[in-house]
Amino acid sequence: MLLIFVLTLSTLVAIGATLQTCMLQGLGMIWVLPVSFLGAFLVQAAIIFLVIWLSCALVKNKPSPEKESKYFRFLIQQICFAAIPILMIRVHKKGLEQTPKSGRFLLVCNHLHNVDPAFILRSFPKKGIAFIAKREAGKMFLSGPILKQLCCQLINRENDREALKTILQCIKMIKEDEASIAVFPEGRITGDELMHPFRSGVFKIALKTQVPIVVCTLYGTQHVLKNAMRLKPSEVDFHLVKVIYPEDYAGMTATEIGNMAYELMAQDLGPDKVWQKPENMEETE
Repeated sequence: MLLIFVLTLSTLVAIGATLQTCMLQGLGMIWVLPVSFLGAFLVQAAIIFLVIWLSCALVKNKPSPEKESKYFRFLIQQICFAAIPILMIRVHKKGLEQTPKSGRFLLVCNHLHNVDPAFILRSFPKKGIAFIAKREAGKMFLSGPILKQLCCQLINRENDREALKTILQCIKMIKEDEASIAVFPEGRITGDELMHPFRSGVFKIALKTQVPIVVCTLYGTQHVLKNAMRLKPSEVDFHLVKVIYPEDYAGMTATEIGNMAYELMAQDLGPDKVWQKPENMEETE
């Protein structure tokens, strides 16, 4: 809450100073307004960066890869809550009332941008969600330590044996009630704003744990950072399309479950946002 207060206060100070300048100097100084907004945005970004950097530097590593840091969970959630309105993002949510009231689940969603996890965390703030992320993300400055502190699991898509170890680790986390797992089954960001075929291996997590599969869609996140730099508002749609319960996928293979989830998401997104039909998907890890 302190972080949100500081960020909001810096914005109000910048706006107030700008309006006062315009009133004193006349309309000829109106150009100062967008410059002040941009300055406030950069100051807020610097504050967030500093808080994360200091946290990564000062907070000790947690003792187990399955145990998340409560401090980092709280910090990242607060940043998500603060950053979305600061970036002038309006989120249209739909279907969240279907969220399982208790127990762990597997969440699947299409993937458009690196900011996608922020909208998932903001939509499920009390569900203790850990993500499956690509191995390369764990080597990046700041994101690597944060992913580890949130007990996110890094997957090596180029090595089937290593990928299987990650899947087994996620199964263990759900069974031991450590976290729900969120995954982007496309496995990558393609850049064409279309939903691409899924890698079916992640659905083995549901088969082995018999937990509900929370099927979600996102659209609009690919524009938010670009719009923010231009001081333009953004619209993001986040839908919980359906919860697939174990009895709904009983007797199905991981590929069949993936096809079902893909079809549900394709229907929600619309044909202009889908690369191909699910029946053409290949069975992959």
